[in-house]
Amino acid sequence: MNIKKVLGDKKEYIGLLLLADEQEDMIDKYLERGEMFVLDDNGIKAECVITKESDGIYELKNIAVLPECHRKGYGKSLIEFLFTNYSECKVLYVGTGDCPSALSFYKSCGFTESHRVKNFFVDNYDHPMFEDGIQLVDMVYLKKEL
Repeated sequence: MNIKKVLGDKKEYIGLLLLADEQEDMIDKYLERGEMFVLDDNGIKAECVITKESDGIYELKNIAVLPECHRKGYGKSLIEFLFTNYSECKVLYVGTGDCPSALSFYKSCGFTESHRVKNFFVDNYDHPMFEDGIQLVDMVYLKKEL
């Protein structure tokens, strides 16, 4: 397994990012200002985008794992990689829908709930968003402090 920073055209990897954030213009809001990493294990299996929000504060804007590769540790490996390689990171935030499977994953990685942005998905996406059959309304922010 090899995790590497994407130095070229980040849009080359848009297909996988769209699994986690299905509206391309929303991805465009953070893609160029963020740093992207891909996890290669005999092919790209997962990727993420992280942004620096302020000194010591980062946000995991997107993390996506191929559906057939879920529950194999790729997502956790990317998160652990970020903490190892961003030593100046004191707090890492991640926003997600109010979906039990996503919340459970982040909590298993050591995140705790921080705050919510009411109606985020309704107000910012041009179509209803669903995950695991649940319509996403509020953005749930979780954080992990070091």
